[in-house]
Amino acid sequence: MNTAYVISCVLLMAGVTYLIRMLPMVVFRQRLENRFLRSFLAYVPYAVLSAMTFPQILYSAGGMAASVAGLMVALILAFRGKGLLVVALGAAAAALLTQQFLLL
Repeated sequence: MNTAYVISCVLLMAGVTYLIRMLPMVVFRQRLENRFLRSFLAYVPYAVLSAMTFPQILYSAGGMAASVAGLMVALILAFRGKGLLVVALGAAAAALLTQQFLLL
């Protein structure tokens, strides 16, 4: 993966997140009273970022087995309330170990 691709992905995600947060403020000048609409707009950035990053998770480790192993470890650690650093290191270690054992 080259640096230009990574930078373009990060900039694209930042732009989409900013656009989604900025548009409701521009379109709706008054405070929204509808609780459902406010809740919906609050979760849109998370849904968009998830939809953009999830496909890359499955192809990031060079093989589907290593990627799925890293994803599963990340989900388990996140569900147990571990911090971001622990989740990221655990997922990377699981993907690395899976990839190393599959190559033996």
